[in-house]
Amino acid sequence: MAQTEHQTYYDALSEEAKMLLVLRDELYGGSWDRMDQDLSNRLKGRPYIFKLVNRMEEDRERIKVLRSYEEKHKINLRDFDKGAAQ
Repeated sequence: MAQTEHQTYYDALSEEAKMLLVLRDELYGGSWDRMDQDLSNRLKGRPYIFKLVNRMEEDRERIKVLRSYEEKHKINLRDFDKGAAQ
């Protein structure tokens, strides 16, 4: 898949999905596993790191989609965030 196709995919993401990419990299060192575990803990009433205000289940679904895309194409979607510090 060409870089422009990944850019098109990234550009079409919702703001919520893009925010998850930022949070994954900045709060969880790029780890989907740590981020998903944190959301799971929050849903179960266990200690957690941050709040996503009533969006946890939706965010966990977004994480699955983003993670799957990144794994399939062996890329980091944040690389297509033109506003992110590289």
